[in-house]
Amino acid sequence: QVQLVESGGGLVQAGGSLRLSCAASGRTESSYAMGWFRQAPGNEREFLAAIRWNSGSTYYADSVKGRFTISRDNAKNTLYLQMNSLKPEDTAVYYCALDVSLGSIVAGSVNYWGQGTQVTVSS
Repeated sequence: QVQLVESGGGLVQAGGSLRLSCAASGRTESSYAMGWFRQAPGNEREFLAAIRWNSGSTYYADSVKGRFTISRDNAKNTLYLQMNSLKPEDTAVYYCALDVSLGSIVAGSVNYWGQGTQVTVSS
């Protein structure tokens, strides 16, 4: 199995920045993708960004394009989400995900989820 552990969430003022991390462990295929989702109370889980692990190619939801940046450190087996210009509507639990392809992540067909980390943006 693959285990994913998010960290880096917290309370931040509107306009500020946070950097989320997701540490992956366990056996994975040679080709896979990872991504970030978020879920606010009463809402569906929302796709944010995905990255193809080997090539680094990315895909972003329109809601975060230009503000959030997904990246990975292959040596550390860690996924990141740099979040800038945060807004109160960004408040949610943020989850990292791993699946066999970038397309499957974008589609929400996810094999592995992290436990989530809370991000709260105040006005």
